[in-house]
Parts: sequence; structure tokens; C-alpha cells
Amino acid sequence: MEGYDRTTYGEAFADVYDDWYADVSDVAATTSTLTELALDRRPTARVLELGVGSGRLAVPLAADHRLSVVGIDASPAMLALARDRDPDRRVTLIEGDMVADLPPGPFDLVLVAYNTLFNLTAVGEQARCFAAVADRLEPGGRFVVEAFVPDEPAPSGDVVAVRSMSTDRVVLSISRQDAARQIAEGQFVEFTEAGGVRLRPWSIRYATPHQLDAIADAAGFDLEARWADMTRAAPCDDDDRHVTVYRRRDHDRATIGARSRRS
Repeated sequence: MEGYDRTTYGEAFADVYDDWYADVSDVAATTSTLTELALDRRPTARVLELGVGSGRLAVPLAADHRLSVVGIDASPAMLALARDRDPDRRVTLIEGDMVADLPPGPFDLVLVAYNTLFNLTAVGEQARCFAAVADRLEPGGRFVVEAFVPDEPAPSGDVVAVRSMSTDRVVLSISRQDAARQIAEGQFVEFTEAGGVRLRPWSIRYATPHQLDAIADAAGFDLEARWADMTRAAPCDDDDRHVTVYRRRDHDRATIGARSRRS
């Protein structure tokens, strides 16, 4: 999408994000599962969330004093929401890119929550993200990826639909999907009686679970577990999302760094 960059999504959705997406995942189940994964080898752990957004997951995680939580996001508006949610400053927040600007490790667990990985739309960028994460994880550390499962075969074309409607507000969803490139993008167009028109653009490059597994393998990860959601429900063929746990192989960082440079 012309003019779209790393900050566009967060800046466009910050004012409605917690309202529109409060139920996108089970926060309590997510917090419980991630805490158990992070602490299974030692009494304290460092956790990094990519695309921390409004802090809806990072702040509850950091409420456990055993976890040191870091969150990174490219959007200043989203980070402002996270700071408001975290008055005690338990989460260390970083403004930056979730490939090029990751903080130094080592971390015990890295999380990329629902569909955030797919915000990396440039060719090869998701592979570079996996390599950067591997380089910052402890040997045996985990990368938890939560994402939707694309339809196969994926459709192509344009869709216009009504997202919501009230007496003084209408939100239209306008989207376009290119199955060959695995790109979907669109706009939520909001009309209000008082405020006129507001555009909220989004763009993703999606990947199937098998494609993510191949990227993970090349970056030095083994597939440890795959669930239907953060409750750890067993996956089914018709699931519309997955939670996958990748475990970093016990290789040295030099090996992984060399693999990253070849990606």
C-alpha cells in the first residue's frame, strides 16, 4: 500500500485498539501459559514482546515479580497507551523496529501475539525477524508465535463490508487480497456525524503454519508445540488460528548469526 510504513497501523488504530480488539485473545490464558513457559527452567526469566502495542499482554505478564518484561513497538501512539496502562513502569518499553532494533538478550521467551508477525510485509523480513529473535534467546529459549491460519486455497479479490453501524457512526471494511503474494491490505473507513471521515489502513503478509515452520528451522528453531489457542487446546484441521512454540536449538550465537546473514 503506497505510503504505508512501520508506524502506520499503530498510529491509525491506537485510539480504538483496546475497544475494537479487547476480545481478540484470552489475556488470562495467555499470561498463564507464557509465565509457565518462561519459568520452566529457572526461578526468574526475561521476556520480550514484539509489537507490544497498548500493553494488554505485557503489563499483566509483568505483574508477576519473577518476570522482567520488555516490549518493543514502532508506534509512539501505541507506546503511550502502554505507559498509561503501566503506571508502576514494570514493563521496559522501546520505540523501534521488531527486526532491526531488538534489545540485546539473552531472553528466556519472546512473544509475538496475534498476527503481529504478519505486519512485517517486506519479502524476507519475517525470516530476518526469526533470526534476530534466535540471536537474542538463551539456548533452549522459546519463541511463541500466535497467528491466524490462512484459507487454502487463499482467495484473491476485493471485499467491502459493514464492520459496525449505529445512529451516528458507520465503519466500513474495505480490503484487497493477493493470494499469489500472500498480501492482504485494506482500510477501515469510519464515518461519524460529528467527526466526518477517518481512515484506518492496515497491511499484512500472511504465512501458513508450514511456511513459518520452515522459516523457524532455517533460523535455528525446533517446533516444540502447536495449539489452537493460548488455553493449549489441541489443534484441529479447521482452526482459524494457531499458537506455535518454537525452541531455540542449543547452538552457539555465532552459528545463528551466520545463518541470519545468509537469509
